[in-house]
Amino acid sequence: MTEQILKKKLPTSLERARMAARVIVDDKGEDVKILDLREITQAFDFFVIASGQSRRQLHSISDDIDELFEKKLGDSRRSVSGYQESRWVLLDYGDVVVHLFEPETREFYALEDLWGKGKDVPLNESDAENPTEKKDKESAVDANASEE
Repeated sequence: MTEQILKKKLPTSLERARMAARVIVDDKGEDVKILDLREITQAFDFFVIASGQSRRQLHSISDDIDELFEKKLGDSRRSVSGYQESRWVLLDYGDVVVHLFEPETREFYALEDLWGKGKDVPLNESDAENPTEKKDKESAVDANASEE
């Protein structure tokens, strides 16, 4: 029984990356991206990258992700960097690394360009399963809007 408690199964790294992205969206973070880096490096699986408009917002997003990962999922954060300065907050959960930026700092460091060989991952699983269907719906909406 003790072994079962100690070996509590975490969601996959992709599921946790999407969970972090949902927290960011819920906290009004901007330009949220998930990059799949599994084919590029063995150091981690996913980057979750987002921007916030203020130090307070970046702190709130960071704290909410910590609460979800550590308290609800039992996933221990390995490190945090930049929390006090809040221009670039990095939350390292091993296979998932979350980068929260002020817009100017994000533009300067351009992680998406630096890790450009990473694959963009849809924020929602449903978008990943039916990307064509989603595009068809968007095209239909655009067509209806132009007819009006």
